[in-house]
Amino acid sequence: MVVDYIDGHRERVVEGKNLGVESICAVLNDADVRIAPRTFWAAKKRTPSKRAVRDAELLAEIERVFRENYGVYGARKVYAQLNREGIGVARCTVERLMRQKGLQGLRRGRRPRTTIAAASPSPADLVDRRFTAGRPNQLWVADITYIRTFSGWVYAAFVIDVFSRMVVGWQVSTSLHTNLALDALEMGIWARQRSGQDVTGLVHHSDRGVQYRAIRYSERLAESAVVASVGSRGDSYDNAMAEAFNSLFKGELIHNPVA
Repeated sequence: MVVDYIDGHRERVVEGKNLGVESICAVLNDADVRIAPRTFWAAKKRTPSKRAVRDAELLAEIERVFRENYGVYGARKVYAQLNREGIGVARCTVERLMRQKGLQGLRRGRRPRTTIAAASPSPADLVDRRFTAGRPNQLWVADITYIRTFSGWVYAAFVIDVFSRMVVGWQVSTSLHTNLALDALEMGIWARQRSGQDVTGLVHHSDRGVQYRAIRYSERLAESAVVASVGSRGDSYDNAMAEAFNSLFKGELIHNPVA
């Protein structure tokens, strides 16, 4: 490392002159980093060791795999990919070289909590896990999911018509404010009313999240004569259809990422 430091700075120009090897060695010696100019030149002329040559070759492959995977792979995944390609290397070697080069994959943080139960009383569960409908606009289910992107967590709210399995409304945001869920609802109501369909008496089913129990959300349901239905606390089966869509949504983005 000392040799590399000297080599990287000996051509620097200070007050119209190159620093040179001798002057840098003198400063380093004063700082109790002992190295003589002849030691530097001997090291420069020395043939690279087999390990150094091998490290250079591996580092090129590691950087390639890291770059091809958008800089999100850590040492474990880089190691696995190299061995899948027939490049035999120990995991500890990959860790050492990535650390040396400053390459670091995307770290998993705590997953967001999208459902925070509201303290206010909730409507009854009118669905009772029967996710069937005999006609359009009879039963809608709503939920919020999340997906990790390069810029952080992104949240998606959606509303599904159970009869057709069609997403009638959706919205994406970087926050979990009520507007996220409300915009998805507004899109669904607007789209159906614009096409001349009646949503009166429609059952809107969701979890107990604060977004769905917000006053503005409840008022919007009432304005359109939509009946609210809420599943039981902490039971994903009470909104199973929406949870299934969550899984499909995340899987689609993982296998077909967007920019």
